[in-house]
Amino acid sequence: MGFDYTFKGQEEIPSPQLVVYREAVTENLKTMIRIAGGAEKLWPHVKTHKMIELVNLQIGMGITRFKCATIAEAEMCAMAGASDAVLAYPLLGPNVARILKLMKTYPGTRFYAIGDDTGAVKRAGEAAVKEGTVLPFLMDVDLGQNRTGVPVDKAAGVYEEWNGFEGIRMTGLHCYDGHRHETDPDERMELVREEDGKVEAVKTALRQKGIGCGIVILGGTPSFPCHVKAMPDDYYSPGTCVLWDSGYGKSFPDMDYFTAGAAVLTRVVSHRGEDLMTLDLGVKAVASDPAPERAQIVGFEDAVTVLQNEEHWLVRIPKKEGRTLPPVGTELFAIPTHVCPTSALYPSVPVIENGAVADWWKVTARDRKLTI
Repeated sequence: MGFDYTFKGQEEIPSPQLVVYREAVTENLKTMIRIAGGAEKLWPHVKTHKMIELVNLQIGMGITRFKCATIAEAEMCAMAGASDAVLAYPLLGPNVARILKLMKTYPGTRFYAIGDDTGAVKRAGEAAVKEGTVLPFLMDVDLGQNRTGVPVDKAAGVYEEWNGFEGIRMTGLHCYDGHRHETDPDERMELVREEDGKVEAVKTALRQKGIGCGIVILGGTPSFPCHVKAMPDDYYSPGTCVLWDSGYGKSFPDMDYFTAGAAVLTRVVSHRGEDLMTLDLGVKAVASDPAPERAQIVGFEDAVTVLQNEEHWLVRIPKKEGRTLPPVGTELFAIPTHVCPTSALYPSVPVIENGAVADWWKVTARDRKLTI
């Protein structure tokens, strides 16, 4: 890893602590914009970071549309002045009333719901009618991940049915392909072209019936460059690449133009042998998925997990000539394998700029509820 994660004053920061590097994040955003063909083409996910300051940074760079996993994230985006926010999670239970309240509270932001269940969509429409409004809606389309979404081969017919529901305004498609994990970029591109051909067929079928489908949000971080090539007139929703992480870095070497813009400051707390050391980086400090290598230690990228639990991470450092374990108390930096759930473990993060702490950012939407 060529990036220098050390900074002035790190010895004063209690560990473990997630740290964000503004220069690296800014370069990641510039790269994201360049790949998409412009900031106006992006609809990035905020679940990766959950920080209003990072939303503000993106808005300052021309990115005004955002994707959210929770009502709190959607409210955070509205508080920042986002033009559009899609709640990219099935709209159920009390969240129906909450998103309708968001629409009234923040009229400057356009909110969109998604879903895949006809009954749930109809009930959301009925709730909107009672509030004297209409709820903009995107159909969640299953492109093969089989987690949520209407199967793509049934999407046009179901969309047409929903388009007739009172209180619902169908505005387009949400097409996330979280199963696109192909390391070979050519294979990934081929599969994305295939799935985008199916999405294009849905758009054509709806267009022929005079049904509006103006918004199509495609992909995640690994696939969005492929969608840009396959469907250049739509929107793209990367997320992880804003901060990047070691998991994506390992799985997608073709995307090495992104740099990990977040790392966890950790310390050596014990030596357990000439090749074993314990860090204060347990599963309470870094995402517990995936296992076993939940982070990559800068300078000791070949470290192997022996044990990791609540507060401790015991690692084995392969023996090499001239290599010794760092002394107890040494500050190290670890790049999370999965940064998105790691961000949610910290109430606030120091922000490094020009090699020193320039600010502290609250992880705003770490809470499930802000005001609504």
